[in-house]
Amino acid sequence: MHALRKNRPLRRIVLASAATVSGMVLLLSLKPHATPAPATANSPRPSVSSSAAPGATGTRTVTGDSVDTRWGPVQVRVTVSGGRLTDITAVVYPTENPRDQEINSYAIPQLRREALDAQSADIDSVSGATYTSDGYKQSLQSALDSAGL
Repeated sequence: MHALRKNRPLRRIVLASAATVSGMVLLLSLKPHATPAPATANSPRPSVSSSAAPGATGTRTVTGDSVDTRWGPVQVRVTVSGGRLTDITAVVYPTENPRDQEINSYAIPQLRREALDAQSADIDSVSGATYTSDGYKQSLQSALDSAGL
């Protein structure tokens, strides 16, 4: 017997409904494509501001490259004091929609903690925030390179 036989209309209704619901779930789970806005407030090149000459043990602040990710640019600023990484601030990261805000509200602090503990950009990605993690690590590495660490 064929599953869609005409004498079983309830089965056809159930299968058609299941297919429609599945299709709608897949369609609604797609994230709309948005072109990332250019980071005009921050220079795309690393910028260095320091209170001491390069190579000295003073405090320096370095902004890493802006890294374009699938969901938007990511850029970090690091503070180096006495040859150690003392602070990291994410100055640009995806916040265009509530889902980006939710993901980055837990990912950015976790990435910051790991990088400060590791004193490098060699850190694990945050599950569920892979693109932000990759952009964060690349921007952090460019800032550390500019700072001479």
